[in-house]
Amino acid sequence: MASKLNRALALIDEAHALDPNKVTINGSEVPYELHYAQKMTKYLEVRAPNAAEVLRLAIRAQHFRRWEIPRSSYPMTRPGYHAWRAFLKKRQAEQALQICRGCGYSEEDAERVAALIRKEDLKQDEETQVLEDVACLVFLDDQFEDFEKEHNEEKIISILRKTWGKMSERGHELALAMPMAGRPQELVQKAFSP
Repeated sequence: MASKLNRALALIDEAHALDPNKVTINGSEVPYELHYAQKMTKYLEVRAPNAAEVLRLAIRAQHFRRWEIPRSSYPMTRPGYHAWRAFLKKRQAEQALQICRGCGYSEEDAERVAALIRKEDLKQDEETQVLEDVACLVFLDDQFEDFEKEHNEEKIISILRKTWGKMSERGHELALAMPMAGRPQELVQKAFSP
Protein backbone atom coordinates (compact mmCIF):
# COMPACT_ATOMS: atom_id res chain seq x y z
CA MET A 1 0.00 0.00 0.00
CA ALA A 2 1.29 3.44 -0.93
CA SER A 3 2.17 5.83 1.86
CA LYS A 4 -0.13 8.77 2.53
CA LEU A 5 2.59 11.07 1.16
CA ASN A 6 2.74 9.12 -2.11
CA ARG A 7 -1.06 9.04 -2.34
CA ALA A 8 -1.33 12.77 -1.75
CA LEU A 9 1.45 13.56 -4.26
CA ALA A 10 -0.20 11.31 -6.84
CA LEU A 11 -3.54 13.12 -6.41
CA ILE A 12 -1.83 16.49 -6.70
CA ASP A 13 0.00 15.39 -9.84
CA GLU A 14 -3.19 13.93 -11.34
CA ALA A 15 -4.73 17.39 -11.05
CA HIS A 16 -1.61 19.05 -12.48
CA ALA A 17 -1.77 16.65 -15.43
CA LEU A 18 -5.17 18.13 -16.39
CA ASP A 19 -3.63 21.53 -17.14
CA PRO A 20 -4.46 22.28 -20.81
CA ASN A 21 -1.40 24.56 -21.06
CA LYS A 22 1.59 22.62 -22.37
CA VAL A 23 5.34 23.08 -22.49
CA THR A 24 7.83 21.05 -24.46
CA ILE A 25 10.42 19.34 -22.30
CA ASN A 26 13.05 17.19 -24.01
CA GLY A 27 10.84 16.90 -27.09
CA SER A 28 7.68 15.87 -25.22
CA GLU A 29 4.61 17.96 -24.41
CA VAL A 30 3.96 18.17 -20.68
CA PRO A 31 1.14 19.94 -18.82
CA TYR A 32 2.67 23.19 -17.59
CA GLU A 33 1.60 22.89 -13.93
CA LEU A 34 2.95 19.34 -13.73
CA HIS A 35 6.27 20.62 -15.07
CA TYR A 36 6.18 23.53 -12.58
CA ALA A 37 5.44 21.20 -9.63
CA GLN A 38 8.29 18.89 -10.62
CA LYS A 39 10.66 21.88 -10.82
CA MET A 40 9.50 23.01 -7.38
CA THR A 41 10.28 19.55 -5.99
CA LYS A 42 13.68 19.54 -7.72
CA TYR A 43 14.63 22.86 -6.13
CA LEU A 44 13.29 21.78 -2.74
CA GLU A 45 15.76 18.88 -2.86
CA VAL A 46 18.56 21.41 -3.35
CA ARG A 47 17.32 24.01 -0.85
CA ALA A 48 16.11 21.66 1.91
CA PRO A 49 16.79 17.98 1.15
CA ASN A 50 15.47 16.87 4.56
CA ALA A 51 12.21 18.81 4.30
CA ALA A 52 9.21 17.57 6.29
CA GLU A 53 6.30 15.93 4.48
CA VAL A 54 4.07 18.97 5.00
CA LEU A 55 6.56 21.17 3.17
CA ARG A 56 6.98 18.60 0.38
CA LEU A 57 3.19 18.61 -0.09
CA ALA A 58 2.92 22.40 -0.02
CA ILE A 59 5.75 22.72 -2.55
CA ARG A 60 4.04 20.28 -4.91
CA ALA A 61 0.61 21.93 -4.54
CA GLN A 62 1.69 25.57 -4.61
CA HIS A 63 0.01 26.23 -7.99
CA PHE A 64 -2.74 23.65 -7.57
CA ARG A 65 -5.24 23.93 -10.46
CA ARG A 66 -4.06 27.48 -11.06
CA TRP A 67 -4.98 27.40 -14.74
CA GLU A 68 -8.67 27.32 -13.79
CA ILE A 69 -8.51 30.96 -12.66
CA PRO A 70 -6.61 32.80 -15.39
CA ARG A 71 -4.92 36.10 -14.68
CA SER A 72 -7.27 37.69 -17.23
CA SER A 73 -10.25 36.97 -14.94
CA TYR A 74 -9.12 39.88 -12.75
CA PRO A 75 -8.42 43.51 -13.72
CA MET A 76 -5.04 43.91 -15.42
CA THR A 77 -3.85 46.33 -12.75
CA ARG A 78 -1.52 45.97 -9.77
CA PRO A 79 -4.50 45.69 -7.33
CA GLY A 80 -6.10 43.19 -9.73
CA TYR A 81 -2.92 41.12 -9.75
CA HIS A 82 -2.72 41.12 -5.95
CA ALA A 83 -6.41 40.18 -5.65
CA TRP A 84 -5.89 37.30 -8.11
CA ARG A 85 -2.84 36.04 -6.20
CA ALA A 86 -4.62 36.30 -2.83
CA PHE A 87 -7.63 34.37 -4.15
CA LEU A 88 -5.41 31.68 -5.68
CA LYS A 89 -3.42 31.16 -2.48
CA LYS A 90 -6.59 30.74 -0.44
CA ARG A 91 -8.19 28.41 -3.02
CA GLN A 92 -5.07 26.30 -3.57
CA ALA A 93 -4.54 25.98 0.18
CA GLU A 94 -8.11 24.78 0.72
CA GLN A 95 -7.90 22.23 -2.08
CA ALA A 96 -4.57 20.87 -0.83
CA LEU A 97 -5.98 20.70 2.71
CA GLN A 98 -8.84 18.51 1.43
CA ILE A 99 -6.40 16.16 -0.33
CA CYS A 100 -4.32 15.86 2.83
CA ARG A 101 -7.38 15.05 4.93
CA GLY A 102 -8.52 12.48 2.37
CA CYS A 103 -5.12 10.78 2.46
CA GLY A 104 -5.14 10.39 6.24
CA TYR A 105 -3.10 13.37 7.41
CA SER A 106 -4.00 14.82 10.78
CA GLU A 107 -5.97 18.05 10.88
CA GLU A 108 -2.86 19.78 12.22
CA ASP A 109 -0.71 18.58 9.30
CA ALA A 110 -3.39 19.38 6.71
CA GLU A 111 -3.75 22.88 8.14
CA ARG A 112 0.02 23.30 8.12
CA VAL A 113 0.18 22.44 4.41
CA ALA A 114 -2.53 25.04 3.78
CA ALA A 115 -0.70 27.69 5.85
CA LEU A 116 2.50 27.06 3.90
CA ILE A 117 0.69 27.44 0.57
CA ARG A 118 -0.79 30.72 1.82
CA LYS A 119 2.80 31.72 2.73
CA GLU A 120 1.86 32.68 6.26
CA ASP A 121 4.58 34.23 8.40
CA LEU A 122 7.05 34.65 5.54
CA LYS A 123 10.45 35.70 6.92
CA GLN A 124 9.55 34.39 10.41
CA ASP A 125 8.69 30.78 9.51
CA GLU A 126 11.61 28.76 8.14
CA GLU A 127 9.44 26.37 6.09
CA THR A 128 7.45 29.23 4.56
CA GLN A 129 10.75 30.89 3.68
CA VAL A 130 11.99 27.69 2.05
CA LEU A 131 8.81 27.55 -0.07
CA GLU A 132 9.34 31.18 -1.13
CA ASP A 133 13.01 30.55 -1.94
CA VAL A 134 12.05 27.55 -4.06
CA ALA A 135 9.36 29.51 -5.93
CA CYS A 136 11.86 32.30 -6.64
CA LEU A 137 14.49 29.82 -7.84
CA VAL A 138 11.98 28.20 -10.19
CA PHE A 139 11.05 31.65 -11.52
CA LEU A 140 14.70 32.45 -12.22
CA ASP A 141 15.45 29.05 -13.74
CA ASP A 142 12.29 28.32 -15.66
CA GLN A 143 10.30 31.50 -16.26
CA PHE A 144 12.68 34.44 -16.24
CA GLU A 145 13.93 34.13 -19.83
CA ASP A 146 10.39 34.36 -21.24
CA PHE A 147 9.45 37.09 -18.74
CA GLU A 148 12.52 39.07 -19.75
CA LYS A 149 11.41 39.09 -23.40
CA GLU A 150 7.98 40.54 -22.54
CA HIS A 151 8.93 43.50 -20.33
CA ASN A 152 11.13 46.57 -20.39
CA GLU A 153 14.39 46.66 -18.45
CA GLU A 154 13.11 48.94 -15.68
CA LYS A 155 10.20 46.62 -14.88
CA ILE A 156 12.40 43.52 -15.05
CA ILE A 157 14.96 44.96 -12.65
CA SER A 158 12.16 46.03 -10.29
CA ILE A 159 10.68 42.51 -10.30
CA LEU A 160 14.10 40.92 -9.81
CA ARG A 161 14.78 43.18 -6.82
CA LYS A 162 11.40 42.28 -5.30
CA THR A 163 12.18 38.61 -5.88
CA TRP A 164 15.59 39.04 -4.22
CA GLY A 165 13.99 40.76 -1.24
CA LYS A 166 11.72 37.76 -0.62
CA MET A 167 14.60 35.31 -0.50
CA SER A 168 16.80 34.14 2.37
CA GLU A 169 20.59 34.24 2.33
CA ARG A 170 20.65 30.56 1.30
CA GLY A 171 18.20 31.36 -1.50
CA HIS A 172 20.51 34.17 -2.62
CA GLU A 173 23.47 31.78 -2.71
CA LEU A 174 21.55 29.28 -4.84
CA ALA A 175 20.26 31.99 -7.18
CA LEU A 176 23.73 33.40 -7.76
CA ALA A 177 25.05 29.91 -8.53
CA MET A 178 22.52 29.38 -11.34
CA PRO A 179 24.01 29.19 -14.80
CA MET A 180 22.84 32.19 -16.85
CA ALA A 181 24.20 33.89 -19.93
CA GLY A 182 23.49 36.81 -22.20
CA ARG A 183 20.78 39.32 -21.45
CA PRO A 184 19.23 37.41 -18.49
CA GLN A 185 22.62 37.30 -16.77
CA GLU A 186 23.20 40.99 -17.46
CA LEU A 187 19.79 41.94 -15.98
CA VAL A 188 20.29 39.75 -12.91
CA GLN A 189 23.70 41.33 -12.30
CA LYS A 190 22.22 44.83 -12.63
CA ALA A 191 19.36 44.01 -10.29
CA PHE A 192 21.41 42.28 -7.62
CA SER A 193 24.46 44.53 -7.56
CA PRO A 194 24.72 46.87 -4.55
